[in-house]
Order: sequence, then C-alpha cells, then structure tokens
Amino acid sequence: MKFPCRLDKFISHLAEIPRTKVKAGLKSKFALVNGELATAPDLSIKATDEVTWQGKPLVFLGKRYFMLNKPVGYICANKDDMHPTVFDLFDEPNMSDFHVAGRLDIDTTGLVLITNDGDWSHRITSPKHNKFKTYLIETIEPITEDALEQLRQGIQLHNEKEITRPAIAEQLATFSLRLSISEGKYHQVKRMLAAVGNKVVELHREKIDGIELEHSLKSGEYRQLTSEEVNL
Repeated sequence: MKFPCRLDKFISHLAEIPRTKVKAGLKSKFALVNGELATAPDLSIKATDEVTWQGKPLVFLGKRYFMLNKPVGYICANKDDMHPTVFDLFDEPNMSDFHVAGRLDIDTTGLVLITNDGDWSHRITSPKHNKFKTYLIETIEPITEDALEQLRQGIQLHNEKEITRPAIAEQLATFSLRLSISEGKYHQVKRMLAAVGNKVVELHREKIDGIELEHSLKSGEYRQLTSEEVNL
C-alpha cells in the first residue's frame, strides 16, 4: 500500500472487506480519522493518520518479508481456480497486496520469498542485478563432466536468441548436482538440463542471493525474514 491513499481503499485493505461495504459503512458513520468522524471515501490518508473502523483501530503493518518452504502441488500465484496457492499456507493479516519474489513451478519445492515491497522484490528478481538462485537437482541420467562444463559456459536454449549466462555447477552425486543461475527464463533449469541430454526429476531451491532457506522450516512452513536478510 502506498501513501497517501484514499480512505475507502485503506479501510477495505486493512478490514478486508469490499469497498462497496466500506462506502456504506462510511455513510453509517463507522469511521474516525484522528478522532474525527470521516464519511468521504476519497479522503486522503497518510501513514501517520489514526483510523478506526467500528471502534477498532486499523494499523498498517508496513513492508513485510517472508520466506516459505514451498511444497509440491502449490502454485506461486495470489489466486487460482484449479490449484492451491502458496498464499493458502499463510495465516497473516492484510496480505492482499503481497506477491511472490521469484516464482517456482508447481512441482518445484524450496525457498520462496513473499513481500509487499515491490522495489525490494525487483532487486531480488531482475536479471540486471545478477542475483544468483541456487537449486538442488536430481536427474534421470548420470551427471557427466561434459554436461557440467556446458552449464558453466552457457547453453543455447530452444527459442532463445542468446545463450544462458554462465552457471555455477557442482556435482553432488551420480544423479544430483547443485546449480546456481542469475537469470529466470521460463522453466530455465529444466530446459538447461534437457539441453545437455538429461531430465530433471526433482528440483528444490535452497538459496536466493544471500538468503538461504532455513533448514528447520518444514515443508509448508514460513517465517519472517530478519532485518539482516532483508538488507542483503
């Protein structure tokens, strides 16, 4: 939420009710702003204003940042008619203006960042900021040294004009590797492994830049980021 904003928008967001009901409530004298009766929907509200609705104070919680350990079967969207979304895993107030900073596919697990700070999420996800995202990958075929070298040099993906940026690739076992990339092309990790003659069977994101998924977070659990993590 950006300030200044309209009174009806402020109340609708924090009370989590439609604007039509807010406007009806304003006519019924449900709202006070700084102790004074407020009935105009377009009244300009500042972040420092004290707003009450039906006797209850409405407090904007400011910019918030969460990490989630995403399970399989959830999509990174605010709403979906077919599948549960990552927001169904949250029990937090006033999340209608939150978004995912760095989406994962429905069958991919691991670190997802969720915030209402658009500038921050842009710095995390924009390729021009060169933020590496690190994945643990299980494959159907053995990992070869030739494939690792191709990933490190950059790969020409189907229907892409330029090769991928050099990745950091480390073999962990015969059928697993850790891969760090600084881009976010459509299904990029899966397409990169396909381009070297392999197939991803499990994909898990463990890190975005300096923010690492907390090992104690079980699948489907979340926590707020620390100030140190936000400032990374």
